[in-house]
Amino acid sequence: MSIWELFIIAVGLSMDAFAVSVCKGLSAGRVRLGHALTAGIWFGGFQALMPFLGWLLGSRFQSFISSVDHWIAFLLLGLIGLNMVRESRSQEEEEVGASFTPKAMLPLAVATSIDALTVGITFAFLQLDQVDILWAVSLIGVTTFVLSAIGVKAGGIVGERGKSRAELAGGIVLILMGCKILVEHLGLI
Repeated sequence: MSIWELFIIAVGLSMDAFAVSVCKGLSAGRVRLGHALTAGIWFGGFQALMPFLGWLLGSRFQSFISSVDHWIAFLLLGLIGLNMVRESRSQEEEEVGASFTPKAMLPLAVATSIDALTVGITFAFLQLDQVDILWAVSLIGVTTFVLSAIGVKAGGIVGERGKSRAELAGGIVLILMGCKILVEHLGLI
């Protein structure tokens, strides 16, 4: 997997965290640098940790399902992407408080990184020469850190409309990456 493909996946995975960061920025009132750094550390850290845990989990079962791994990768990325697209179209208001305490940030960080756990499982099903897991999780973590920090700072400017667009874009990216993996493994490209 090329650096650009990993970067595209990292951006796609970061969209949930970016959207929540925008909401945190909206609810914080006056946003300080500490708010942006706190969101970046929580979201970036969990977005790096979860795919690594997923990769560890998937690696344990790879030998049992190697004949259908490309289908699993396609389905997992497709389902995550479709869910993100669905959430982007939802009219439901998400309640995100103004607090940046660990008690407030931990559940948000876990919730926004569940998709990354699944992507880590997908990485385990790809050939080892296709994904360097340490490089991949580092890139995902750094990308999420940066986008989350920007999201908090931009919260007052972007508003709710930007949140929906970010989730939609992230979902489409993950669906396309799942399709690419499937098409490559089927030998169509």
